[in-house]
Amino acid sequence: MGSLSIWHWLIVLLVVVMIFGTKKLRNIGSDLGGAVKGFKDGMKDGSAPETPPAPNAQVTNNAAADKSTIDVEARQKS
Repeated sequence: MGSLSIWHWLIVLLVVVMIFGTKKLRNIGSDLGGAVKGFKDGMKDGSAPETPPAPNAQVTNNAAADKSTIDVEARQKS
């Protein structure tokens, strides 16, 4: 009485296929496989030593800049 026999598992499988259908079960399987593959790739990438990000280009003041822009640092709330 403790464990289920092969007939119990076949009946459960038949009920699941009848409820969800084979197409839906196939989609769930492919989604689960893609998630596992993505997790493995993420774990592999996480173990590699990280390289420092490339420095951003400095923004320079341009005298010919658009006059509609607002210099946030120069404007203070009174």
